Amino acid sequence: MKLFRSLFLLLVGIVSSALAAPVGPEFYQFKIGALEAWALKDGDITLPNDGKTYGVGQPTADVATLLQAAGQPTDTVKLSIQPLLVRTGGKLVLFDTGAGREPWAVAGRLPASLQAAGFKLTDVTDIFISHGHPDHVGGLLDASGALTFPNASIHLAAAEWASIQKTPAQVELARGIAAKVVPFQPGEQIAPGVTAVNIAGHTPGHAGAEIASQGERLLYIGDTAHQSIISVQRPDWRIAFDVDDTTSRASRRALLQKAADENLRIYAVHFPFPGLGHVSHAGANFVWIPE
Repeated sequence: MKLFRSLFLLLVGIVSSALAAPVGPEFYQFKIGALEAWALKDGDITLPNDGKTYGVGQPTADVATLLQAAGQPTDTVKLSIQPLLVRTGGKLVLFDTGAGREPWAVAGRLPASLQAAGFKLTDVTDIFISHGHPDHVGGLLDASGALTFPNASIHLAAAEWASIQKTPAQVELARGIAAKVVPFQPGEQIAPGVTAVNIAGHTPGHAGAEIASQGERLLYIGDTAHQSIISVQRPDWRIAFDVDDTTSRASRRALLQKAADENLRIYAVHFPFPGLGHVSHAGANFVWIPE
């Protein structure tokens, strides 16, 4: 976790002055079978294409070639941040909470996006946290250190919660959410139709979630794949923020293979808004097909 924060502060600091001011709230409503769901825009992250984050160890020119072929700038790597909201079985479940006030992101729009979608902070009953990196837990506490979503139980994989509690930089966070945390094991049901899925490697307890209704499935992938071009088209390339590089690369390829084989609908929190789509085979690798 300390390495993650240090890398972000170092790398994003290079480009932070060039970032645009945040725009207004944004949401996208869709269905998962009979369930209502909303993509909620929190913000964006821009990193330099310098070989230190995505495609670590690869020539930056190779990363640039992938980006250019997709019509993207070649000197930066852009990530969106959009937590997911699902109404199921009388519960309103939020999947991750965005970056909040973290200085290396242009973020913090989640509460406004939630309100624009027709909800109050107090309406959220459950929060699924895929892992403890700041761009996923940054919105759990407000500027005063109080719970942003005071009525919500916070579901964290047991291994991830243990890691957060041992991380010096997250002492305040752990103290602030402790009374609300409900640890889970992979395979447990978080809410009606919502099942935790182990996706190992990114952090000690990194988890996704399968959301199912009326024969339809949506897989929330957390940070299995960060970037819709690099992570999908070159899943074996190293990502600096994976704590277990070998396991994470294997998990990423396995998930993309399964998604392509089964035409599985994916929700990717860092892909271009609203992060909803499918993965298709492209030779030995894959390509992202947004809805």
